[in-house]
Amino acid sequence: MNIVKSVRVVFSTVLLSLFSVASIAEISVIVHPSNEAGISDADIKKIYLGKSSKFPNDMQAEPLDQKEGSDVRQQFLGAAVGKSEPQMKSHWSRLIFTGKGVPPKSLDSDAAVIDAVAADPKAIGFVDSSAVTDAVKVVMTY
Repeated sequence: MNIVKSVRVVFSTVLLSLFSVASIAEISVIVHPSNEAGISDADIKKIYLGKSSKFPNDMQAEPLDQKEGSDVRQQFLGAAVGKSEPQMKSHWSRLIFTGKGVPPKSLDSDAAVIDAVAADPKAIGFVDSSAVTDAVKVVMTY
């Protein structure tokens, strides 16, 4: 009887781990198709932390964020910036308080970010990779 119970526990654990891996979406960092800057992980992190306001080609960068609490935002912050949402909120609170920065504009959906990036050559944003269209250019995936 104990063997059957052990097999069930192992089987359930394996199934749960497979489903949790499958539920993690791939995140795409997007820019306007005309943006020719070679953008690295480090560049993305600097732009989203407010440490840089320009792309590597010296063109102004306008970062776009997704709404707080969204899965895509949480995954992006962890993978690209290395911070959780509370850490990011604290980081930007300090910059705002000291007058050293303005946080990225927050939009409500992948579609809104894609539309904004497609309309502005200075914009950079992130979306679920399944939402990407030909209107934008993917520069990094996480």
